[in-house]
Amino acid sequence: MVSSLAAIVLAAGRGSRSGAGSPKQFRLLGGQPVLAHSIEAMRRHDRIDRVVLVVPPGGIDEARTLLGADAKGLTIVEGGETRRLSVRNALEALAAGDSTPSHVLVHDSARPGLPSSVINRLIAALEAGAAGTMPVLPVADTLITDQDGLSGDTVDRAPLRRVQTPQAFDFPAILTAHRDWSAPDEPTDDAQMLRALGHDIALVEGDPRLDKITYPGDHERMERQLGAAMSVRVGLGFDVHRLVAGEDLWLGGVQIPHSHGLFGHSDADVAIHALVDALLGALAEGDIGSHFPPSDPQWRGARSAQFLAFAVERVRARGGRIDHADLTIICEAPKIGPHRDAMRARLAELMGLPEDRVSVKATTTERLGLTGRGEGIAAQAVATISLPERK
Repeated sequence: MVSSLAAIVLAAGRGSRSGAGSPKQFRLLGGQPVLAHSIEAMRRHDRIDRVVLVVPPGGIDEARTLLGADAKGLTIVEGGETRRLSVRNALEALAAGDSTPSHVLVHDSARPGLPSSVINRLIAALEAGAAGTMPVLPVADTLITDQDGLSGDTVDRAPLRRVQTPQAFDFPAILTAHRDWSAPDEPTDDAQMLRALGHDIALVEGDPRLDKITYPGDHERMERQLGAAMSVRVGLGFDVHRLVAGEDLWLGGVQIPHSHGLFGHSDADVAIHALVDALLGALAEGDIGSHFPPSDPQWRGARSAQFLAFAVERVRARGGRIDHADLTIICEAPKIGPHRDAMRARLAELMGLPEDRVSVKATTTERLGLTGRGEGIAAQAVATISLPERK
């Protein structure tokens, strides 16, 4: 029985074969680092209790900076000189924790297209009694031997399988396999190590989406594959607050000097409120008032950055990404131009986006209406997100 399940995401390699000039697991894919896709897939699965990320030696701070808010709750450990040593470090970190898992998944972060159905099949094999299990695919192409650049004999492909990750194991068994490994050759995967101890490795159906980013061109192919599996959603948000004397003025997460501030239950940042509603609208998950009702005293004086962080997390929890945000602030005063760059930088930081995906504009109503009379400030926002197609 799988009573507790941890996941190890390996991101300690150098990725030299990909031709990227930098570790492939740190490159952006669909607006997120490659490794973040595997972390999200593990976190979304309701049977996985804990995720351990393995990064290059000395790379823990870089990984935390790269992942931002996504690093919260992760155990991050440094890898070793080989894949085997990297997995060993992660297993030892789990063994040293307060509660040791009964089973563990080991996954290469360079396989970002991890569907939950593969994890389900691995868990089913473990619960059927397997000490180890891995996803595989049949070989479709004709196989031959290469004899000095000339075609050799055809190889029977019927019994051959392509091995993928994650691989899943009984935790004490795979920990023993790593601790006892003494062969001179480095293993190519963990199933090989467990099999060397005499354990059978159960095979389950893999998935073409689990192809690995290895060679030049793989990253671009994966980008196209990811885009084809996503649907584009657009949300519109609008908000307005009145201006009063004696209040601080917050717009777009930035405090702006002004004679008046916006009045509201929270800090009344009308720009962020509109953006939150746009994101929630794209998700079809209500509006800001349904999640943070003004009648609830805990939100009195709250920073609106909290509300935006919540909306961003809701997008990520659905396996989605934020592609672009376009914000328009409507007021006579103060002048928005001098503060536009600071707002873009702050909103990009809060949403984990490059600044070139965040637009902040301003306009007036030619002195018409409440904004024209200087009684308040309004904002409207459009958010574009991509979500995985439901299957």
